[in-house]
Amino acid sequence: MKKYGILVVLLFAFVFAQCSVYKTLVNLSRVQFRLAGVDNVYVEGISVKNKTKISDFSVLDILPLTRAVGKGSLNVSLVLNVEAVNPNNGKGGYPATNAKITSMPYRLVIDDKEFITGNILSPFEVPGTGEKVVIPLAINMDVMKTIKDKGYENALNLVLKLVGLGKGNANIVLYARPVMGTAYGNVNYPQEIKIISASFN
Repeated sequence: MKKYGILVVLLFAFVFAQCSVYKTLVNLSRVQFRLAGVDNVYVEGISVKNKTKISDFSVLDILPLTRAVGKGSLNVSLVLNVEAVNPNNGKGGYPATNAKITSMPYRLVIDDKEFITGNILSPFEVPGTGEKVVIPLAINMDVMKTIKDKGYENALNLVLKLVGLGKGNANIVLYARPVMGTAYGNVNYPQEIKIISASFN
């Protein structure tokens, strides 16, 4: 009988652990993301702040830009801000759960063209309070590698569109596959999620 009692205890412990894992996974799946804007945009080291069109670039700016394009490159650095919200604050039938994002491989797609892939530099904690947490993605890319022979004016217009200053709006989509750290080990999202600026998803 003692042997069976131990088996029953182990069975209950196993079932409880499985329920805890399931609840943790459900909570982590409720974390939401959206794009929250672009900051610190530089083209070949030149800031695009206060520039809305090509003519806003000075002659001293244009010279290094055309020189870079002549070599087949145009390096752009920027910070893409991703907002994360963790609604697991203990209300609504879900236990309070903090979400730790240990990794987030991503693909940046602009106007239906994939420009770069990357990952976060360090883990981020998204507390279960419903408050927004900004995850800054430091991105460095050579836009000429993607748009190729369209010239520096098209490249600069694309950069200006990224910050909402040029003509039209750039269609920015971030495809990411977050990896969440849990007490039971890292948990990968089953597939990429599509992160846009319109709403949390």
